[in-house]
Amino acid sequence: MISTKGRYALRVMIDLAEHEPCGYVPLKEIAERQEISKKYLEIIVKDLVKGGLIRGSSGKGGGYSLCRGAGEYSVGEILELTEGPLTQVACLAAGAEKCPRAGKCKTLPLWAEYDAMVHDFFYGKKLTDLV
Repeated sequence: MISTKGRYALRVMIDLAEHEPCGYVPLKEIAERQEISKKYLEIIVKDLVKGGLIRGSSGKGGGYSLCRGAGEYSVGEILELTEGPLTQVACLAAGAEKCPRAGKCKTLPLWAEYDAMVHDFFYGKKLTDLV
């Protein structure tokens, strides 16, 4: 399940993409337009800055802006940054120990196919598709 953090991160990124020509966008304005608590958005933008998706500037005329063009961001990278891996079962997660049942697991192909569909869906959608 995608939490509010992931959904709100997408809304922040969309808002920044829509207001990109304005330069840096104050967090207060984003919070007002998106009807999200500024305090909660501070947590989200901190992760987005740390992950290299947006940059911040303080002082007069400060705020946040995208680091790349909106078309260069996939929904998948935004969600994985804020939510963690989109993998549905532990045995398919990156770095997971090899399951001793993998060779005879009847459901593993099902989970692998499902994970591939989710990955391809979210990584196939660009931020510009949502703007």
